[in-house]
Amino acid sequence: MRKLVICTVWVLCAGLLLLQSPAAAGPKKGRGYYESRGEVVWEVPTEEKVIALTFDDGPDPADTPQILDLLHQYGAKATFFVIGNKVERYPAIVKRELDEGHELANHTYSHTYFGKNVSATKLKQDLIRTENVVFAATGQNCHLFRPPGGFYNDTLIHTAREGGYTVVMWSWHQDTKDWNTPGVQKIINKVLNNTRNGDIVLFHDYVEGKTQTIEALKTILPELQQRGYRFVTVSELLTYSKLEAVEK
Repeated sequence: MRKLVICTVWVLCAGLLLLQSPAAAGPKKGRGYYESRGEVVWEVPTEEKVIALTFDDGPDPADTPQILDLLHQYGAKATFFVIGNKVERYPAIVKRELDEGHELANHTYSHTYFGKNVSATKLKQDLIRTENVVFAATGQNCHLFRPPGGFYNDTLIHTAREGGYTVVMWSWHQDTKDWNTPGVQKIINKVLNNTRNGDIVLFHDYVEGKTQTIEALKTILPELQQRGYRFVTVSELLTYSKLEAVEK
């Protein structure tokens, strides 16, 4: 009898531990979870031939103006995820981005990586600080936020959304890795061989060392234009999913 009681208790304890385990608690929250809830955007499925080019980590006094010249040449609009402390140093470049019809978005004040132990208070302060310097330079507010490194979790997403931001990543098949200078042709191939309607392409208008992004854009922009693609801001791209939902 005693053995039976001990066995029963052991089974009950094991059952409780199983219920408390991560596997029993449900699948880990990943892209599918947040995307289905509309809390994070990776791309916008659409039948329209539109694509959003995004540039992280600027503004940069050498590279950003050259990128702006190319975008202007092809009538392309883009979204720039800016770093707050660089906005403070180069406000005229950010003002030019806005004046030429591009979109400005928040990418933290000093490219801070917010890991799993992210403090909601610190993130909120960082977002506000960046927002303040962007507003001081342009008189405009940002509505999009991209976390450095593409890291996200519940705390980060909730804090950003609470601050009025849409969290934007990028199409996984359109990560050019241009920050790592993989070679101009590799950047070109990554974009042109994988282009789909509604893509969000990840570029950088600042990299350590000599950029390859500008040379790659000289091929990418005219080729996609020839294929019939229009280059829109991320916020413009988001309207296509809403329009198609209404039409259906």
